[in-house]
Amino acid sequence: MSSRKAKKHEKDKSKTIESARNTDPSIDIEPGVNKETSPETEEERQSHYFRRPSLGKGGPSKLRQQFSRGMTFFLVIAASIIFYFALLRLTNISKVFQEIFGVLKPVIYGCALAYLLNPIVNQVDKYLVPFFRTKMKKPGQAEKISRAVGILTAVVLLIVLIVTLCNLLIPELYSSIRNLVITLPRQLDDLVSELSEVKLDDSTTSTLLKTAVKEGTDMLMDWLRTDLMAKANELMSNLTVGVLNIVSEIFNAVIGLIVSIYILFSKETFVRQSKKCVYALLSARHANMVLHLTTKSNNIFGGFIIGKLIDSAIIGVLCFVGLSILKMPYVMLVSVIVGVTNVIPFFGPYIGAVPSTILIMLANPIQGVYFIIFILLLQQFDGNILGPKILGNSTGLSAFWVIVAILLGGGLFGFVGMVMGVPTFAVLYYIVQMLVNNHLERKNLPTGSEYYDTMSFVDDEGTYYHSEKETEVTE
Repeated sequence: MSSRKAKKHEKDKSKTIESARNTDPSIDIEPGVNKETSPETEEERQSHYFRRPSLGKGGPSKLRQQFSRGMTFFLVIAASIIFYFALLRLTNISKVFQEIFGVLKPVIYGCALAYLLNPIVNQVDKYLVPFFRTKMKKPGQAEKISRAVGILTAVVLLIVLIVTLCNLLIPELYSSIRNLVITLPRQLDDLVSELSEVKLDDSTTSTLLKTAVKEGTDMLMDWLRTDLMAKANELMSNLTVGVLNIVSEIFNAVIGLIVSIYILFSKETFVRQSKKCVYALLSARHANMVLHLTTKSNNIFGGFIIGKLIDSAIIGVLCFVGLSILKMPYVMLVSVIVGVTNVIPFFGPYIGAVPSTILIMLANPIQGVYFIIFILLLQQFDGNILGPKILGNSTGLSAFWVIVAILLGGGLFGFVGMVMGVPTFAVLYYIVQMLVNNHLERKNLPTGSEYYDTMSFVDDEGTYYHSEKETEVTE
């Protein structure tokens, strides 16, 4: 009986082994028995360590989960403490950032110049790359030659523009400022004399006015004779520091021009690297959102800045031609002031017109009145004809938000903030508008602002109605 049972056990064991091998041939069922290895197994085992292993396939262990949770708590507490001490030492931190900004100023100038020169390079590539591809057999050689020609063209145009402006502006500005310094005291004396000779009645108001004019005149003359001369050394020292700062900024600009050339040569590489990092650090949905906002910001900033520079240059030239025809004093100085301040949206024309009007009125009051009329006509032409043709609706902001952006940017960052505040606010406005529209679409509500007038409403069930038509509006 025992031998019969042993034979039956061996038979069942062999059937079990055979079925397991049929299911998965790679499994060794019998102990001490190894399957045959192919001659390539050792080479594959050697090359396995040269291949990059896959990460994150297995789930985290319980110990790792607990450690990650504790590390999260620790990082939150540590970040809160660091933020508290950073607020206490905000002044020192700002000084550190200012020093870093000063060191990296040539790189910042280079990025700005590359951004401004990039449209010229793109236009050259647009026309030359197809031409060189028909002539060159080596792949990629056409793009390199076209890029070199485009960068050379952009740099040459920039240098020619700067040299031309310097040759035209500096002599005229020097003569205008020199004449202003020489004639300003005499013009002030003449103005005071004319005010003193004005015949007024003997009322109390006229007496107060005469007294105020006399005291103001005396204070101004005392300041010119005493305080101004006493501060001559301080003014000269400040002038020396200003000249040194100008030389330093010119040196940074020259280095920035060299940096911009390297940036323009390698811009595709930088774009690819940035895009790779975005997809590596963020999820696909968030990465696509970041890239979309980057593209939108580039369109807003590029359209506004380049368009505003072209618009301001045209306005400066038209102002120079108009003032030359009207034979105004300080033609070049006033044209530069009007052209530069025109870069500032909305407030720019008024900022440039006020000091220019004062200068011209000191020389000739009647010409000052003519200048006011001329500058109003010029700004109407710019605001209604030239500006919309060049800029279009590049920012998408109404006049109210433009004013808010200028005031906020100018109050925080000065002249640069007044110029860059509008496109920056336009990007923020676009982000808020996108978030609001997304929430409305989730609720099946219309996104257009024209649907939310005083006659429209949304009931408690979330259905949109327009009371005037008494019909349900769906989108």
